[in-house]
Amino acid sequence: MPLPKRLYQQIADQVRQLIQSGPYPAGSRLPPERELAQTLGVSRPSLREALIALEIDGTIEIRMGSGIYVLSVGKPSTSGRSLGESPTELMQARAVIESAVITKAAAAMTDATLSALSRIVETMRREITEGRKPIEQDRLFHLTIAEQAGNSVLAEIVANLFDERHSPISDRMRGRFETPQTWSEALLEHEAILASLEARDPLAAQATMHAHLTASRRRWLES
Repeated sequence: MPLPKRLYQQIADQVRQLIQSGPYPAGSRLPPERELAQTLGVSRPSLREALIALEIDGTIEIRMGSGIYVLSVGKPSTSGRSLGESPTELMQARAVIESAVITKAAAAMTDATLSALSRIVETMRREITEGRKPIEQDRLFHLTIAEQAGNSVLAEIVANLFDERHSPISDRMRGRFETPQTWSEALLEHEAILASLEARDPLAAQATMHAHLTASRRRWLES
């Protein structure tokens, strides 16, 4: 039995139908995001995910600062192809799970783990300063916290959710909307998380982690 389509796949199908039934030959420009979202009755973040999926399969091209252009009117649906989890739902899941995990980690925090996290943050800062994306250090930061919570199942969940960012849809989303500025903002949020852990304050740790992952979602989907 096939799995139900994710919301962004359903919206992508709606956009395909709009292209096929409307005055949108190859090379034409679709209405702006805001207008499309109103026409389809969907949120702009969900529409943005659908548009990224359509760009991946070659139906449209998103030209930053110009618009959304039709490449192929009769492009078949690739709903059977795994593009990954919804980036919106992924970041919501991470916010829920990692906000809970960090409270356990804060209560069990050690000086050795704090030193490791501090080194990770310093490396992130250096990578950003030198114009690189510190994805591996970002992963290590979150996984180190999860491992400090002392539950291997939770640590595995955190790792798997983080690694979902390499799925086709999340990877394309990151490529479009991650910039040196967004990484600098993320660094400040990591520093706030570290400060709350140094204070051994579980509630502050929970709040700073949730704020970080919520801000990350907004940077991806609402920029």
